[in-house]
Amino acid sequence: MKLKNLFASELDYTQNPFASPDAEGCCGKHKLCIKNLKPSSVQQAVEYYDDEELDVFKNRPSNLYNDEEIEQFAEILHTLWKSDIVGWMFSLRLREIELPDSLQDEVILILNA
Repeated sequence: MKLKNLFASELDYTQNPFASPDAEGCCGKHKLCIKNLKPSSVQQAVEYYDDEELDVFKNRPSNLYNDEEIEQFAEILHTLWKSDIVGWMFSLRLREIELPDSLQDEVILILNA
């Protein structure tokens, strides 16, 4: 897991990254709206969370993962700090990796806890 200063972040965690399709600016084409997953800075560099092995899933639809592959995502998710999850989701989006469908509700629950 990537260690960083817990008191400083370049991401805005105050907004809901999972806006509903009818929220202003959300296109409604995706299950998880990435409208608010953009970092507050202009920098769009990919940030890894000790998850380089997920790059093999680039462009794979979120509903086409097998149980073993889902477990790879879950293992990483469960090692992240809650404050890093939005950044991880943004990193996956930049890398064109979709979170498996079966983990999307869990991410929402963790972030809303």
